[in-house]
Amino acid sequence: MIDHGLVKRFRQEVGDRLAHQRRLDQAGGLPPMTGEDERQFARALISQVLEEHARGEIGLGRTPPTVEEEEALAAGIHAALFGVGRLQPLLDDAEVENIDINGCDRVFVSYADGQELMHDPVADSDDELIELIQILAAYSGLSSRPFDTANPQLDLRLPDGSRLSAVMDVTVRPAVSIRRARLGKVFMSDLVGNGTISPDVGRFLKAAVAARKNIMIAGSTNAGKTTLLRALANEIPPGERLITVERALELGLDQFPELHPNVVAFEQRLPNSEGQGEISMAELVRRSLRMNPSRVIVGEVLGDEIVTMLNAMTQGNDGSLSTIHANSSMEVFNRISTYALQAGERLPIDATHMLIAGAIDFVVFIEKRNDYHVGGRLRRYVSSIREVNGCDGRVLSSEVFVPGPDGAAVPHAPISCLEELAAHGYTPGGW
Repeated sequence: MIDHGLVKRFRQEVGDRLAHQRRLDQAGGLPPMTGEDERQFARALISQVLEEHARGEIGLGRTPPTVEEEEALAAGIHAALFGVGRLQPLLDDAEVENIDINGCDRVFVSYADGQELMHDPVADSDDELIELIQILAAYSGLSSRPFDTANPQLDLRLPDGSRLSAVMDVTVRPAVSIRRARLGKVFMSDLVGNGTISPDVGRFLKAAVAARKNIMIAGSTNAGKTTLLRALANEIPPGERLITVERALELGLDQFPELHPNVVAFEQRLPNSEGQGEISMAELVRRSLRMNPSRVIVGEVLGDEIVTMLNAMTQGNDGSLSTIHANSSMEVFNRISTYALQAGERLPIDATHMLIAGAIDFVVFIEKRNDYHVGGRLRRYVSSIREVNGCDGRVLSSEVFVPGPDGAAVPHAPISCLEELAAHGYTPGGW
């Protein structure tokens, strides 16, 4: 196992020495190093730093790293310094939405304007592609994650915030999907500006967050759920203590201390090769309640953590946020019931509906559409907002915003908690 702490420490040391050499070259009037020259020089610096570390360990009477451990550390440091190899130009392109890799030379790139184009190979062989993913898995996230024959599935957050999902051995060739985090520091005003929400919906959501309403964001894959969640979270006052719980770190709220100075980010831990050490999402949600949270934010609900999360929402942790996969705002309740049936509690549907009614205030549904008739640009927009009103054998709800002529949500029905929202500045635009 690669030492995650050492990789971070040595990456900083090598980076500092590399920056020092750049300054010396500039002061001496020398031309800047090319990208390849810089990588070669960094490799020499990495060897130097690791040699110094080994001597230091021997001097302290400890066993220095083995050759294999040094090689793993060197690979991790280099990957941490120079990103993700030949994938880096794609991650640097602000217009890239998604990257799908079906083997090293079958690379498909989706752009913000709706185009999908084939790209150059990202590695010289499938083995090299697997090695790249293994290096990234070794230092990304809070703990190393295996990616091999015994662990053929991987989810992680890249240094730029993008979400990577990879599989091997269950497909003919290794397959990788990268979903870009094009909008990291995003606000409601940004989503109004790009048409994701209308000004009226923006005012409503701001007031709902300020009124500490529990909000579930629903939508299909890549619809923009996480981006909307970030924007909602950025409406939370900076004085609140936030606990985020995720399978793989993605939200990154702790990256912006000027917005959220008091954040604890939890990440699910997978079992080791002996099947030990796992910390599940449900356990992390339970643990978060003991960490004095003002709000608990669950990045994505995909399983048995739903019961723990709903219980948390009914126990005074108002203002919680989460996302879930669903095809409509109404389908969210059935999806939650299905997850609850799979949980250890084995909650029957009627009990789950009672829990939903007591926990969730609003379901916000976001969808995407490629509008070829208006230039082919991919649209993401909130189309429906549903208020949970109670339970009578099933969840009672009303769709307070419905799809308008262009699909975007428009006011439709009275909001039962309107007085609370009005106290936080929301006045409906009319029904």
